[in-house]
Amino acid sequence: MAGARPTIRRRRLAALLIELRERADKTPDAAAERIGCHRTKINRIENARLGISLGELRDLLTFYGVEDPAQIDALVSLAQRSREPGWVQRAGLARPSYADFIDYEQTADYVRSYQNSLIAGLLQTPDYARAVISASPSTLGHDEVEALVTARIKRQEVLQRSEPPRLCVIEGEAALRLEIGGAQVMRKQLEFLATMAERPGVEVQVIPHRAGAHAGLAGSFVLFGFPNPSFSDVVCVEHRTGTLYMETREETEEYTLIFDSLRSIALSPSDSLDLISDVRQGM
Repeated sequence: MAGARPTIRRRRLAALLIELRERADKTPDAAAERIGCHRTKINRIENARLGISLGELRDLLTFYGVEDPAQIDALVSLAQRSREPGWVQRAGLARPSYADFIDYEQTADYVRSYQNSLIAGLLQTPDYARAVISASPSTLGHDEVEALVTARIKRQEVLQRSEPPRLCVIEGEAALRLEIGGAQVMRKQLEFLATMAERPGVEVQVIPHRAGAHAGLAGSFVLFGFPNPSFSDVVCVEHRTGTLYMETREETEEYTLIFDSLRSIALSPSDSLDLISDVRQGM
């Protein structure tokens, strides 16, 4: 679409190409000469306004002295996926692909998650995740369920990095009290939630029932922020038949405002831990 905003993947690829070119001490003119185009094309590629063919990308990577096969493969994969729109809505799929979601989660340095009735995915136990996935009305075989559980738990490895993203989670009290998988599974889930909430860089707050009407009644969402200032925030909203990603400033500012509003009415992290403990002991 003419005038469409470049996707975050295309902007990420553009930023990396600039970094690699400058590290190799090459000029845009030299890069243009290498792939046989005008400098304006290099400018548009590096401004994320124009995609790049895989042949041109590989040629530039050779020109920039990139030799690591893993790095080349990663950049090629990014180029391939940069052709996708910045939002993805997969209608008709009972189990939408989480490839984009995982990509954002793995590259963000700040994750803000509001969950009205479920524990946030990064803080779920395997048994809890299994119960959530198995509750789908779709017919899933045992192997499919286990593959999805494994993928969900593997996502948590991002919190074990030497420099993990900052994670701020706001849970509705209903998420604590809904006995997903039964009382025993839920008690272990709440214990794990409390343990994770005490990790550096992880903050969990709970909106108590008594808070009444609030800005999050429309549904759960996740906000991703990125270390590169050229990458805009991304809002993720899951729905029954797909996942929607929003990147415009108006959209991300609206959801940031909603998150901040929810944060202001939620219990403090300390009081939230007390409530999590009280609910767990009452099960």
